[in-house]
Amino acid sequence: MGAMKWLLAVVLSASLAFAQKAPADFAFHMAGGADLKLSQYRGKVVVVAFLNTGCSHCQAFAKQLSLYQAEYGPKGVQVIAAVFDKEAKQGLEKFRTQFVKGYPLGYSDEATVMQWLAQPLEQGYFVPIVAFVDKKGALESKHLGDDMLFQDPDGNIRHKLDLLMKKP
Repeated sequence: MGAMKWLLAVVLSASLAFAQKAPADFAFHMAGGADLKLSQYRGKVVVVAFLNTGCSHCQAFAKQLSLYQAEYGPKGVQVIAAVFDKEAKQGLEKFRTQFVKGYPLGYSDEATVMQWLAQPLEQGYFVPIVAFVDKKGALESKHLGDDMLFQDPDGNIRHKLDLLMKKP
């Protein structure tokens, strides 16, 4: 029993350390040439999505994110996304026109995104990817496309947002 308590304490402290770690600022490259910095949204709960332009799951998720921005935006939540596949810069405007409404969409590259997420490239990943940043700018959690969050994305994201909005 003592070993189980010790293991539970280690797991809880590791998850708390992760939740309290502020990530490096992230620059979303915008179509007009300027960068939009994640740090501009400090004081808000931020939903950060990383998408690929040709991914049908990402396209559907981008539309779903528009609903969260419309509903939760007035309550202090900001959705922001970046496409980061090889066609990201060229496909940005078409993707925005077809799938994004009401929130900023920029582009980045795979290495920068994976570095920000602390996700080793050699481990692979699935898209879409979503991360939650709390009001203090700390990365609360990240969820790759094969994460349990995506089994019920609407319910899980709403639950996560409701919890984060209650935190100071």
